[in-house]
Amino acid sequence: MEYVTRIVIIGGGPGGYEAALVAAQLGAEVTVVDSDGLGGASVLTDCVPSKTLIATAEVMTTFDSSYEELGIIVADDTPHVEQAARVVGVDLGKVNRRVKRLALAQSHDITASVTRAGARVMRGRGRLEGMQALDGSRKVVVRAADGSEETLTADAVLIATGGHPRELPDALPDGERILNWTQVYDLHELPEELIVVGSGVTGAEFAGAYQALGSRVTLVSSRDRVLPGEDPDAAAVLEDVFRRRGMNVMGRSRAQSAKRVGDRVEVTLADGRVITGSHCLMAVGAVPNSAGMGLEEAGVRLRESGHIWTDRVSRTTAPGVYAAGDVTGVFALASVAAMQGRIAMYHFLGDAVAPLNLKTVSSNVFTDPEIATVGYTQADVDGGKIDARVVKLPLLRNPRAKMQGIRDGFVKIFCRPGTGIVVGGVVVAPRASELIHPISIAVDNNLTVEQIANAFTVYPSLSGSIAEVARQLHTRKETGES
Repeated sequence: MEYVTRIVIIGGGPGGYEAALVAAQLGAEVTVVDSDGLGGASVLTDCVPSKTLIATAEVMTTFDSSYEELGIIVADDTPHVEQAARVVGVDLGKVNRRVKRLALAQSHDITASVTRAGARVMRGRGRLEGMQALDGSRKVVVRAADGSEETLTADAVLIATGGHPRELPDALPDGERILNWTQVYDLHELPEELIVVGSGVTGAEFAGAYQALGSRVTLVSSRDRVLPGEDPDAAAVLEDVFRRRGMNVMGRSRAQSAKRVGDRVEVTLADGRVITGSHCLMAVGAVPNSAGMGLEEAGVRLRESGHIWTDRVSRTTAPGVYAAGDVTGVFALASVAAMQGRIAMYHFLGDAVAPLNLKTVSSNVFTDPEIATVGYTQADVDGGKIDARVVKLPLLRNPRAKMQGIRDGFVKIFCRPGTGIVVGGVVVAPRASELIHPISIAVDNNLTVEQIANAFTVYPSLSGSIAEVARQLHTRKETGES
C-alpha cells in the first residue's frame, strides 16, 4: 500500500490556501483548518475589501480633480451661491454592501478551488498538541464552534493564522464610532469628520479613501511624515497631495486615548491637545495570531512580538512545523504569504524550491497616487547597504500624463554602477501597481538599464517614463556621471 503524506494547514488565508493547492497537486492528503472562511483577513476584512472601497474612492478623486481641466461639463441644479458644493456624492451603505458581497464571493471561489483540488476544509480553530511523535508525526486538535474537538495526525503542519488589529488600552474600538479596519464596512453612512490614527500603509490608504469619498479627514501621525517606512520622495508627494486636497495631516502627534462623548469622539494626544470628530479609525498596526495554539510547548520559537521565527524555506524551530504569512512578521503582503506557503510545501514534499528572496518582492500602497516599490530602497542606498546610481523622473514630463491631467508622481530606478544592473525602483502614479511590473522583472532577472532602455514602449504611455529613466541611467554610465 502506497503511503500518502498528511498535511494539516491551520489558517485559510493566502499562505494557507496557496499551500493547500500546491500540496494537493503534489499528491498529499491535505486538511485546511479555518475559523472564518477561506481567504482569511486578506479576502474577508483587509486587502480585498479595502481595495474595493478604494476603487470607489479612486473614481471620485479622478472626477473631482480632473473633469474641469479635461473640459468635462457637469449639468447641476445647485444654486449659484452654493456652486462649491460637491456635485457627486457616495452612498456608503451601498458601497459597503458591495464590498462585503465581493469579499464573500472571492472566499467562496477560493473554497471551491481548494476542495476541487482534493483538500478537506474543516471549520474550527486548530492548535498543536505536544511534541513530535517518534514516527515524526504531529497532532493537531481542531475545536469546532459547538465545542466539539477532533484530533488530526499530520506529517507536516503549516501555521498560517495571520494577525488582527492592534488595540490601544485607552482607545478600544466599539464598532460604532471608534473603529478598527475590520469594522469600517459596517458603516451605513459616510463619517462626517473622520480621525485616522496611524500613518502607516493602512492609515494612509483609509485616510485617502475617505477624504475622496467626502469625509473631512484628520490624519494623526506619530512620525515626522506619513508612510515612514516608504520611499521618502514618494511619501513627500503623497503628503503634499493629502494636504492640497484638504486633509489635516498632524505630524509628530502621538495619540494617547480615544473616547466617545455622545455622538462625537475625542482623541487626546500625548502633548495634551484634544481633537474631535464624528468617527475615529485606529490603524496602529497588527498583532500576530499565535497565542493559545500550543506553539512554544511544541518547540516553535516565537519572537518577542509574538511572531513565529522562520527560515527562508518557511521552517520553524520545531521539526515538521512550518509557518507562513503575517504570523511570521516577514512582510505583511498577501503575495509574500502565498510564496511562503508554497515554498513550505515544495520543501517538505521534496519538490524543487528556491528560498524566499525579499529583494525581489514588489509592493504597493493603494493611495491616490499609488506608491509601488521593488528591490533595494533609497534608505539602502543612503545607508551604504548597496552602491547604486539613482535617477528620478517626474511624471509631469510624460506626454500621456499631461493628456490625462496627472500632475503628481515620478519614476525612480536604482542600478549598479559599472554593470547597470537594475536593483530597485519606485513608481508614484495612478495604477503604479501595474507600472512596477517591468521593473520587477528587471530586478528578478538581473536585467540592465540598457536592456530596459532598448525595449519598445507604446507612445504615448506612462510606461515610457520607465524607459526614459533607464536611458538616462545608461547615458550617465557611458559618460561616467554618478
